[in-house]
This record gives sequence, structure tokens and C-alpha cells, in this order.
Amino acid sequence: MKELIADIDSWLAAGETAIALATVIAAWGSAPRRAGAKMAFTAGGAAIAGSVSGGCVEGAVIDAGEAVLATGRPQLLHFGVADETAWSVGLACGGEIDVFVERLDPATYALARQWALADTVGAIVTVVGGPDELLGRRVAVGADSVIGSLGAGLDAEAATLARQARRPGRHVLLDGVELFIDALRPAPALIMIGGAHIAVTLARLAGLLGYRTVVIDPRRAFGSAARFPDVDRLIQAWPDKALAEWPIGADAAVVTLSHDPKIDDPALRAALESDAFYIGALGSRRTHAARRARLAAVGFSDDQLDRIHAPVGLDIAADNPEEIALAIMAEVVMVYRGKMNVGD
Repeated sequence: MKELIADIDSWLAAGETAIALATVIAAWGSAPRRAGAKMAFTAGGAAIAGSVSGGCVEGAVIDAGEAVLATGRPQLLHFGVADETAWSVGLACGGEIDVFVERLDPATYALARQWALADTVGAIVTVVGGPDELLGRRVAVGADSVIGSLGAGLDAEAATLARQARRPGRHVLLDGVELFIDALRPAPALIMIGGAHIAVTLARLAGLLGYRTVVIDPRRAFGSAARFPDVDRLIQAWPDKALAEWPIGADAAVVTLSHDPKIDDPALRAALESDAFYIGALGSRRTHAARRARLAAVGFSDDQLDRIHAPVGLDIAADNPEEIALAIMAEVVMVYRGKMNVGD
């Protein structure tokens, strides 16, 4: 949703009311976009934001959107490699996707926008299959609120499913009603310990990929706003103090880059005691062996220490700070996506 906000806001500000929203609610095989991918467009496709297939089926979705905008009735579209439709719209590269097309509801959009911009947990639950009178009904489920109603006594079950959801997904209830739960969760965070040269490029790469970026360094020459003008949070403090005030969550990756045990080790201790999805440490194998010994001496087990990716980053034969940053970011994304896809 976040990538559509600027465009939708501009359309609404210009007085545009005929806006369609298309969402991938299921994807199989080599389909280029996964569940939750979105495209918004105005009548006739005059203005378009986002994508549901990387360009393969957008034309057909916009055609369907014309009928949706005219009637107000949502449509569930299916595109698959075995279908003649797939060849005609260009999905012959493989895969199948289901796309739900509806008229943008301003009230629901306002809530989703608020959650996305605040990096707050929430979910929009929409009826995408079942009785005609329920199709397209939606409810917004926040951490401690339920706004709207699906009807038919479905709200309590929908709220429970929404609060358990870790990512967008489709759910079929016992009475045949099918829901799509568009789970909105905070963007992943990359916490960099030490404002070394590598961190400068790493922060830029992480920002481009939509990660929240945090740099922690007590050394003002390294942890300065001049070096990191665009990070989301710059903390000029020792890591143990900084991470006590801003605890590491399950949506965070932590990478130590200072080469100074007085800075890196306290950060690693905090990371190992957290649910961080990724922990990485810069340094050679010899450096990491000494690091493991220090951390083992203060009580960390081998299983805990095995969570540390070291030497940090994928092995791409990186030869300069920029390539090392690329290798680190690639490994972070690989681990994050692997964690997100567990159970698929």
C-alpha cells in the first residue's frame, strides 16, 4: 500500500473519485507479484500506480476496472498459464494469479494509509468470495479496534484471523465465505552499529528497498548527520544504552560494522537476546572466532552464537565498501524473505 499513497493522495486532492484498486489475493508458480501486490488506477487507466503482474495483465485488469467503477460491483479475476486469457494478456511466462478489483473506499484507504505511514500493525479484511450480498464488504482490524462490519456474524472470526496474520493471505471459512486479509505490518528495519564507510552505502541501499534505517555510533565523527543525512534514525550513543531505549524487534536486522569490540559486542549481546530476524557481524573468520569466544565467556551458547552471520554478507567476492554493502543487503533480504515465506 505504501508505494501507492503519493499517487492516490494526489488524485483525491484533485477531486478524483472514480478510483479502482486491484489486489493480488493469490499467486502460484512463477507469477511475478505475490499476494498483497496492488495497482490503483483512475477511469480508463488515465493514471496508474503500482502493479499486479509487472506489466503482464495490467491491461485486462484496467478493462475490468471500468465495469467495477461503473457498477460498484467488485470482480475476482483469474489469470493462469493454462488459460487462453493468459496468452492474450502476456502471462505466458508461467504462473497463476487471482486479482480482486474493487472501487477504492476512501474511509478504508484513510485507515490503511495511516497504518502504513506510521508503520503500525493493522489489516483490511475483504469478502472476495461467497454470497453476492457480502461480496466486497470489508472491515478494518487494528491492534485494539474493529471498524466496519462484514455482516453475517463474521466480524469476530475475521478479527481473530486478521490479528494472527503475518502477511497478506486468503482464508476460506466453514460456511464458504472467502476472505482476503491484507495484513499491514511495519517495514523491516536495518540497524547498523558503527557509521563506517560501508554503512553509508548500506543505509542508502536499505532505504531504496523500503527498510527503516537506524545508525548507532557514539563517535560523532562517524555517527554524524553529514554522513547519514537520509537515515530514519541516527543515534549518537553507546549501543547498550541506545538499544535499551529502542529495543530490537522481530522485524529488525542488526549488523555490526565498527570493528571495535567495545561498540560491536554490546550490540551483539542485545541482538542475541532479541527476536531479530538477522544478525550479522563484519570481520574475518579469525576475528569472528575471537568474538565468539568473548560472547561465550559471558554465557551465550553455541546455538545462540550460530545466529550471527559472519563473515557478514553473501559471498560475491566483494572487493570494496560498496560491494560489501551490496553483499550484506542481499543476505538480509534473502533471510527476511525466507522468514516471511515459512509455511508457503
